[in-house]
Amino acid sequence: MSLPQRSPAAASPRPAAYGQRPSSRLPAPGPAPAVRQPSGMRPMGTRPAPGHPMASAPGMQRPAPRPTVSFLTVTEVAAIMRVSKMTVYRLVHGGELSAVRVGRSFRVPEPAVRAYLSGARTDVA
Repeated sequence: MSLPQRSPAAASPRPAAYGQRPSSRLPAPGPAPAVRQPSGMRPMGTRPAPGHPMASAPGMQRPAPRPTVSFLTVTEVAAIMRVSKMTVYRLVHGGELSAVRVGRSFRVPEPAVRAYLSGARTDVA
């Protein structure tokens, strides 16, 4: 007694991937059909060309570019100020030196270090 053999053309379709509809029929052999985009639509992840009417919406202006702020680690601030890391932590926790918490560590904006140092100067006569 032998079992009937399946032909390769009669294979069952694959289950649908996440976000796709299940296919009720097998795709026809040959090149894939071209996907037609509705008018005014573009594929995701692409930007309109600079001269394209969708490049900038009417009445909307781009915000002014912000100056880049570099952040320093506590170790870098301690090296600049020539103090220990614990002193920098005391200044941050005391509110004398502004800092941003990133995860479990602190980052100090470079202008804040300059402002603190300029305010900490004393004139000795």
